Amino acid sequence: MKNFVPSILTVLLLAATGCDEKEVKQISKEGAVETALSVDHLDEQHDLIVTTHKIWIKNQLVKTIVYKDTVPTLGMTEQPGETANGDTARVRLKRDYELYITVK
Repeated sequence: MKNFVPSILTVLLLAATGCDEKEVKQISKEGAVETALSVDHLDEQHDLIVTTHKIWIKNQLVKTIVYKDTVPTLGMTEQPGETANGDTARVRLKRDYELYITVK
């Protein structure tokens, strides 16, 4: 999963509304914390998890905080894929971490 960035705002909205699914088109920057997560595969043994927080006050970005953590890779998996010719084949891919966010 290269540069996977889930929408934290959607997760926060789901948690706040009792799991009513709503899509956020634009972040309210009047007073908000915008968080993005990404996982990059560094090499055969390591992945890099990057957490970025942007702090918005009165439509001004006042601070950006970035955390980077190197974690062990989860290894390989096989999934159905498609070749350049359109044929179906089994493709070996690096396994991705599942990302869960707890909001309190």
